[in-house]
Amino acid sequence: MDLDLSGKHALVCGASQGIGRAAAVELASLGADVTVLARSRDALEAVVAELPRVSSAQRHGWVAADMNEHAELRARVEALATGQGVHILVNNTGGPPGGSAHEASLDAFRIAFNQHLAAGQILVQAVLPGMRAAGYGRIVNVISTSVKEPIRNLGVSNTIRGAVASWSKTLATELGPSGITVNNVLPGYTRTQRLEQILADRVAATGDTAEAVAARMLATVPAQRFADPAEIAAAIAFLASPAAGYINGINVPVDGGRTLSL
Repeated sequence: MDLDLSGKHALVCGASQGIGRAAAVELASLGADVTVLARSRDALEAVVAELPRVSSAQRHGWVAADMNEHAELRARVEALATGQGVHILVNNTGGPPGGSAHEASLDAFRIAFNQHLAAGQILVQAVLPGMRAAGYGRIVNVISTSVKEPIRNLGVSNTIRGAVASWSKTLATELGPSGITVNNVLPGYTRTQRLEQILADRVAATGDTAEAVAARMLATVPAQRFADPAEIAAAIAFLASPAAGYINGINVPVDGGRTLSL
C-alpha cells in the first residue's frame, strides 16, 4: 500500500492541539512537509519543533491566522501556496458552542458559517492552483458524525456541519477530473478540548457528575471508549495518501461504531 507522502506539502488547520496536531504528526511521519495553522504563534512553534522528520529534506513550518479574519487568512495562505505548493489540505477547526437550534441567535449561525464554510472556501481557492499544477490534491474536511445523525444540543454545529458536508460533496464532483479528491472525516467522541466542552455543557445542563455524563455517552459507543486523536489522524492520513486516490466524495465516521445510520 502506497502511503508515502515524500515530496508532498500538507497544510493542517487547527493544528495547535487535538485532532489537528495529531494529523500533523501523522502526515509528517509519512514523509510530508507540514505547515501547521492556528491562531497562537507560540503553540504552533512548539508543534513544529516536535514534528517527525523521516528525511533530511523535510521542511516544516507554521502560519498564524484566525479562521474568522478572512482577508488575513487569504493573504497568508496564498503567500504560502505561492512559495510552496500545497498538495494536502486538512480543514479542521473548533466546533460552535452548544445549545438548541431554535434558541440560537443569527450571529451564532453567521459566525459558525464564516469560521467553517467560508474559511474553508478561502483555503481551497488558495491551494487549488498548486494542486492542479501537481496533478495531485487531497482535501480532507474534519467535521462531525452529526452530518449523518444530528447530535442533541448542538443545533448550530449540526446545521453548519451539514452545509460543509454538502459543499465537500459538490467539490468532489467538480475537482475529481483534476486528480483532486475531497473527503470528510467524521470523528466520534474524541479526547480533545471539544469533548471536555461538551461534557461540561452537559454537566451544567443536567446537574449530573462528569463521570455519569461520560458513562451515558459511552453507553452509545460499541467500542465502549473515547477515541484518541491519533486514531482520527490515521484516517486523515490514509485519505491524504496515494493509496486513497480513488476514494472521493465520502463521509468516513471514525466513531467506534456509534453512528447507527449506514
